[in-house]
Amino acid sequence: QVQLVESGGGLVQTGDSLRLSCAPSGRTFSGYPMGWYRQAPGKEREFVAAVTWSGASTVYADSVKGRFSISRDNAKNTAYLQMNSLKPEDTAVYYCAAAPIIAPAPVTDPRQYGYWGQGTQVTVSS
Repeated sequence: QVQLVESGGGLVQTGDSLRLSCAPSGRTFSGYPMGWYRQAPGKEREFVAAVTWSGASTVYADSVKGRFSISRDNAKNTAYLQMNSLKPEDTAVYYCAAAPIIAPAPVTDPRQYGYWGQGTQVTVSS
C-alpha cells in the first residue's frame, strides 16, 4: 500500500523553526507535484504550499509567505516544509500530499492530490 509519511512536527515556542519532511513508502513520487496542507482544530483543511515535480516553481498561502519554504530532493524522494518565525496560529496538523498528474505549475486544488499522509502535529505556544 502506498503511503506518504510526514515527520518533524512537535511543540515549539513562538518564533522558533521546524522542518517537516515527507517521504513515500511503496513507490517514488519524484515525478509528481507535491503540496502541504494543514488543519487546525475546528477548522477546515487549508492549503499551505506547493512545489512542482522539479522543484523549480513554488506557491504559498498568504498566511505563510515569507516564513515557510517548500522544497524537495528527488534523489532522496523527499519533500520538505521549512517553517520559520512560527506563530500560535500555525498550530495544526500538517499533511503532505502528492498529485499523480503532469502539471507545469504548482498544484493548489486539493482534489488533484491523490495521495495523502497521516499528518504530523505542530503546536506553537505563545
